[in-house]
Amino acid sequence: MLRAVLCVIFLLRALPASAKESRGHISVVLLGATGDLAKKYLWQGLFQLYRDEVSNGHSFTFHGAALTAPEPGQKMMFEVLKNLACPPDEHPTRCAVLKDQFLKLSQYYQLRTAENYTVLNREIETLLEQEGLEEAGRIFYFSVPPFAYAEIAGHINSSCRPRPGAWLRVVLEKPFGHDLESAQQLAAELRNFFKEEEMYRVDHYLGKQAVAHILPFRDQNRQFLDPIWNRHHVERVEIVLKETVDAKGRASFYEQYGVIRDVLQNHLTEVMMYLAMELPANISSTEDVLQHKLQTFKSLQGLEKTSAVIGQYQAYTSQVQEELQKAQNYFSMTPTFAGVLIHVDSLRWEGVPFILTSGKALDERVGYIRVLFKNRAYCTQSEALRDAEHSQCKAKQIIFYIGHGELNSPAVLVSRNLFRPVMPEGSWREVTDRPQMHLFGQPLSDYYVYSPMKERDAYAMLISSIYHARKDFFITTENLLASWEFWTPLLDSISHQAPRLYPGGRENQHLLDFEMLGQELSFTLAEPVELLHTSKQTPDDYQTIQTKFRNSSLVSAWPEELVSQLASDLEAVAARAVARSGEFHLAVSGGSSPVVLFQRLAKHHYGFPWKRTHLWLVDERCVPLTDPESNFCSLHNHLLQHVRLPYFNLHPMPVHLNWRLCVEEDQGPELYAEEIAALVTNASFDLILLGVGADGHTASLFPRSSSGLGGDQAVVLTESPVKPHQRMSLSLPFINKARQVFILVLGRGKHEIITLLSRVGNEPKKWPISGVRPSSGQLVWYMDYEALLG
Repeated sequence: MLRAVLCVIFLLRALPASAKESRGHISVVLLGATGDLAKKYLWQGLFQLYRDEVSNGHSFTFHGAALTAPEPGQKMMFEVLKNLACPPDEHPTRCAVLKDQFLKLSQYYQLRTAENYTVLNREIETLLEQEGLEEAGRIFYFSVPPFAYAEIAGHINSSCRPRPGAWLRVVLEKPFGHDLESAQQLAAELRNFFKEEEMYRVDHYLGKQAVAHILPFRDQNRQFLDPIWNRHHVERVEIVLKETVDAKGRASFYEQYGVIRDVLQNHLTEVMMYLAMELPANISSTEDVLQHKLQTFKSLQGLEKTSAVIGQYQAYTSQVQEELQKAQNYFSMTPTFAGVLIHVDSLRWEGVPFILTSGKALDERVGYIRVLFKNRAYCTQSEALRDAEHSQCKAKQIIFYIGHGELNSPAVLVSRNLFRPVMPEGSWREVTDRPQMHLFGQPLSDYYVYSPMKERDAYAMLISSIYHARKDFFITTENLLASWEFWTPLLDSISHQAPRLYPGGRENQHLLDFEMLGQELSFTLAEPVELLHTSKQTPDDYQTIQTKFRNSSLVSAWPEELVSQLASDLEAVAARAVARSGEFHLAVSGGSSPVVLFQRLAKHHYGFPWKRTHLWLVDERCVPLTDPESNFCSLHNHLLQHVRLPYFNLHPMPVHLNWRLCVEEDQGPELYAEEIAALVTNASFDLILLGVGADGHTASLFPRSSSGLGGDQAVVLTESPVKPHQRMSLSLPFINKARQVFILVLGRGKHEIITLLSRVGNEPKKWPISGVRPSSGQLVWYMDYEALLG
């Protein structure tokens, strides 16, 4: 049968009698053959592969597989195959013959049990023997949910691998995990059955023609791009995928993943890598490209909660309630829109914002990548008289247009006042027939515009790459885990954040517009009251619960408002101290809680009197100051490198003396106490910022340890129950000499200790924080609602 098929194709191609001899047989097994993805893209892509390659020496069979029983499964599959189409330039007769042969080579199988896989393998082996064919290899395309991967992989590995000498290629569809931990688990499971070179993880966005051309474009235009592809010339980079459809019918999937996992963590991140990575000498080397991408992942600055804005179209929760049978009082926190600000900490891209944006139920369907260049020119000539090719006042940009939108096709556009790009002849053509169409505020006549000579579906392109064993456009395990490692902290931080509601479509108007404020993103407009969840709690709900805690002042709010208030209060204290004595002495403790305060001060409080501020440490771990465990290192990373604090006003604790850490003979505590006495009036800090541990410790003063809880020493060495054990800390009596003490408490994990502290008295040996009672100063507690109310 196979020989007959090949003969027909050879005749159709009018090949000479000496046509290429058979290079072996390829069996393609499509798992999930009756699913939506298979119906929409995969069968058409496999038919394209057959049309392109059948006369090049290989023979094929196509095995559709699913859980459905054989008879209905066969019927469903052939309904799809009957609708396969050829491109317009294909001769109808040739198309009909190719389609007929493709259908004859396609067979449906029910693959539910281990025995089913054994039968499939036996039928492939029998076919090879009957036709006298050598086996070249097998392709297994997993168009199934990831939870089924491990079981299917085990069956393939145990009973459906090809003969020795033939290759195996396993194609995996996203999602590849839900976060870093689940991705690591899935990768480990697959490694039990397949080698890395056998796995092809599909990100279909990399098959989009405009995306696939980014690296070739950068390579072919090095002479123009090398001087300008950097922070000195690029203003910002926008990577955008907008959709008009919503998640109706897909609520089960979407409720689990949301827009960031569905689009940003994979599609848009991979695009960003192509733009931001250093260009290898040989872009055809898959390994070189991978290594350069991994280096770029390592240089990405970590994402904070404030790096993103998130939204949810208004009808989404009701769709979830209906499709997942949730109660009427259920409210989803899953974002259907997100904008994320990313910075690359490299010499090339320092300070350049990369903005990734995607969402459902938006005003248009479009995808594009836009590199906007800085414009330093001033043009005396009026705008109407400026020539696009020579005027330096017109916007300068390079756009990789992925599709849909105004152009409705893939394209590469370069502003005429940048350069005329080098484009590959025969595959891309210059477009000049739509000069009056506008894109990003400019007529197309302001750009050099190129589109593909022949548009190809992304899946058809990727399936061809799998056949040719080209892994350029596929995601390796290293690449995958690097991406999840980058995105998981943000996903964790916004998991309980209520997204902004938006009505959907054109009615969104400016509701989802956002702006960059330093390292942060925020919506430009306030959220309309009529769009808020009726059950959504606001800070006002709790403002009158209580204003005292342990007989001291209490400030309580949601975390963002709380930290904002604390930062403002701290600046006010600093200003009063400077007005009073000309300087401000601030001592801060370590731990995770102060980090958000440091970031707030660095990014929003430009009027803070840093030049008059002396910064001290409340406590320090006995590690080198450059160690990530060091409180000073955290202070440096989140605050000091962003503000102008005079070097001589910085006072780290002397834990590292004489090449040793916290050795009593080196007298580190005594040295720090002497430094405080010499510089701080009455050895009384203007403000001390403390936190609270879940066990009631504060600074590095721990329960069941008398060290630092009494006596005359200002600074002491202490022992922590957790590593690193050795610490240096201000003593409790010295802390209580401060003019003001602020205690910051964040998170539900602190609710238990806060509840306990509300009931006990002054018992510092059990709970050191209970002994913080300034002798002549003021104590203020700053507590978020989760810590206060659980």
